[in-house]
Amino acid sequence: MRVITAVLLVFLLLLQYRLWFGKNSVPDYLALEEEVVRQKLDNDKLTQRNKLLYADTDDLKSGVEAIEERARNELGMIKSGETFFRIIPKDKNATQESR
Repeated sequence: MRVITAVLLVFLLLLQYRLWFGKNSVPDYLALEEEVVRQKLDNDKLTQRNKLLYADTDDLKSGVEAIEERARNELGMIKSGETFFRIIPKDKNATQESR
């Protein structure tokens, strides 16, 4: 009877070791849960960014105003008959100090 109890105790200890320190153990499970939460947050951010990009492409497809705005801001283009004024500060230190 003592031999069976000792063997069962050894098996129990081996299973406990594997549970706490082996492959796919409790710490691994907890680390994976944290990674899943982080990945869900990343996916939410990317989904939000995709929604903004879809809205932007819809604006570009449907209206002239969005294309005109892009041309003005990104390419520096102006319409004929328009006057463009660019104000450049004298030095960089003056603009940084005023902030």
